[in-house]
Amino acid sequence: MNEQDRAEAVRLTYSVESEREFDEVLKDVDRKIEENGFRVLFVHDVQKTMQEKGFAFERYKIVELCNAKLAYKVLQADLEIGLMLPCKINVYEKDGKRHISGMLPTLISEFFPNADLGSAPQEVEAIIKKIIDEVK
Repeated sequence: MNEQDRAEAVRLTYSVESEREFDEVLKDVDRKIEENGFRVLFVHDVQKTMQEKGFAFERYKIVELCNAKLAYKVLQADLEIGLMLPCKINVYEKDGKRHISGMLPTLISEFFPNADLGSAPQEVEAIIKKIIDEVK
């Protein structure tokens, strides 16, 4: 990935490395999501899915999270925003290191500039960053 691509990816996501064990990180992500007023909707085991299809893949889980009150607010502004919901936090291994990342919800405003989202994207983004930082 060249420097410009990395800068773009950084703008789209918030990512950190963790020295902690994968399962500990995942457990704490779930706990912190609940503590911050969100709910875990589903955890996708990407590694398992890839292995079932014959592909070697390091551990990778996608944790879907939602806060119904905030989701309701943005969906009232534009139902198409549902394409970007629920929010996700990824926990994965790459080259033996653990990573925690989330997409920045403020991007919703760029994709839906005419939707009146108020401060919801900023609120959710702050919580996602807080969860990631606390789990790191």
